[in-house]
Amino acid sequence: MLNLTDIIVRLGGRTILDGASASLPPRGRIGLIGRNGAGKTTLVRVVAGMLEPDAGELRMPRGSRIGYIAQEAPGGSATPFETVLAADTERATLLAESEHSEDPDRLGELHERLNAIDAHSAPARAARILVGLGFDEEAQHRPLDTFSGGWRMRVALASLLFSAPDLLLLDEPSNHLDLEAVLWLEDFLKSYPATILLVSHERDFLNNVVDHILHLERGKLTLYPGGYDAFERQRAERQAQLASARERQEAQRAKLQDYIARNKARASTAKQAQSRVKALARMQPIAELLDDPSLSFDFPSPEALRPPLVTLDHTAVGYDGVPVLRKLDLRLDPDDRVALLGRNGNGKTTLARLLAAQLKPIEGEMNASGKMRVGYFTQYQVEELDRGETPLQHMTRLMPGASPSAVRAQLGRFGFGGAKATTEVGKLSGGERARLALALITRDAPHMLILDEPTNHLDVDAREALIQALNAYEGAVVIVSHDRHMIETTADRLVLVDGGTAREYDGSLDDYIAFVLQGDAREAGKAEAKIDRKAARRAAAEAREKSAALRRRAKEAEAELARLTEQKSAIDRAMFDPSSAEAALAKLTMSELMKKRAQVEARIEEIEAEWLDANEALERIAA
Repeated sequence: MLNLTDIIVRLGGRTILDGASASLPPRGRIGLIGRNGAGKTTLVRVVAGMLEPDAGELRMPRGSRIGYIAQEAPGGSATPFETVLAADTERATLLAESEHSEDPDRLGELHERLNAIDAHSAPARAARILVGLGFDEEAQHRPLDTFSGGWRMRVALASLLFSAPDLLLLDEPSNHLDLEAVLWLEDFLKSYPATILLVSHERDFLNNVVDHILHLERGKLTLYPGGYDAFERQRAERQAQLASARERQEAQRAKLQDYIARNKARASTAKQAQSRVKALARMQPIAELLDDPSLSFDFPSPEALRPPLVTLDHTAVGYDGVPVLRKLDLRLDPDDRVALLGRNGNGKTTLARLLAAQLKPIEGEMNASGKMRVGYFTQYQVEELDRGETPLQHMTRLMPGASPSAVRAQLGRFGFGGAKATTEVGKLSGGERARLALALITRDAPHMLILDEPTNHLDVDAREALIQALNAYEGAVVIVSHDRHMIETTADRLVLVDGGTAREYDGSLDDYIAFVLQGDAREAGKAEAKIDRKAARRAAAEAREKSAALRRRAKEAEAELARLTEQKSAIDRAMFDPSSAEAALAKLTMSELMKKRAQVEARIEEIEAEWLDANEALERIAA
């Protein structure tokens, strides 16, 4: 369907794509992944014909229709329904001509073609797509200008899906969607009858939709079969092979250099030495594995406060005296990890702002610890950063009186060391700006973090680093996110914001997803059991305490396994290439090496058993 051959793109004096080549399977669903700044959007723009490569060739079947969302959201007085219908330009053109044509033969041709493209079912298809993306009947017929930018981008996505191109290009389509809309989009794309090239950083989304992963790294492309989890396994195997090959190459290089040093001055061996100099020059270095120190999130833990941090007692909150949410009864303790569920527009952000003390209750009571500090993250903070200032200037202004070393230490927690601290914000990637915003809101070690869609603009590896940092953080966490992997790995309480209130959701995220996919969100609320919340909190705290100890055991076992595996590799090298062996192993006989290897393997089996026991215990606690 799509062949890329040696594509080269240079932007601003920097080579973004450097001989990128790949052959994408017809009707394949391909997930394009790579670190922030790797050039994914650049590649998509090349495929879409919006950017001419400096070199290389792109081939597709003649007449293929490509669909790609423009950067600008649609606007004007047209409604979402009208905008989506207009996206099928052939249908719109045929209908317009049929209204004015007076030639009976031509009218017959027009109606025959309209039937062939199933034009009469188009309104129903357009409405179905809009409903899936969160537009009810009333919203479908409001002017676009009355919607926010995020909702208008949903209209752009609906228009693209409705036009049904032969090659569907999607660049992070879930960024403007809530969890419910993401689930609908997944279901839609799984049955899409043409080729999809999809940029996404969401592990679950990729696993559920794509059948191939196209990995962009250092300007090159590698195609892997399967979803994201399969890609990770294959990449780990490939990296292990590269590491082994690099070890062998370094050993060979050292031998050549030693021979050259010993023999280049002798007349009898100078010719052989010169031959080895040429061999050394021809030896291509094997690429180093990427190790990005900027994937750094380290939330400073606060001093302990007595529970509860916040209690809501029959509270109402809203804007200009008009409640958005009522009858809120909620308690947050210092070790709580809460995810807010519900469609966009149901009030998740309103509840988050109430907890952050940015809104005051209209009715009822809200009690919060007087010493509590809150770190509140939103995408607006990322967008409002001064692009002409540096991270160091931002942090210095927000930490008046702090020493320069303290300011730099806080920046260093989030990967802004050295030159990065003095780089203008306008030159940082979207992921780096998000990291800076997180660094700024946690400068005073808050007791509670409220994170509203923190993963937008973060690549998969950065999201994993953020998850690890949140799990190590010793304060309370409230998350609003459409990233299921983040919710599953960081939250142990779910709160459903729906029907003008918020209440504990007594079920797993899988249960909630099942209700959403069945289109039965109302029944999800009815099915919630009445539980003893105090007992549930106590049980959750005990489970977290046990989980922490088990996680430590598992982590120690992983470290020991890594050490033993390296020891085993060293013994293997000594057995098969004694000249490259460590000094202590080089002295041993083959029999002694085999005995030592057997001892290490036995120990590896013991540690693996300990690791499995700890993880099985963690799974039982989670269950």
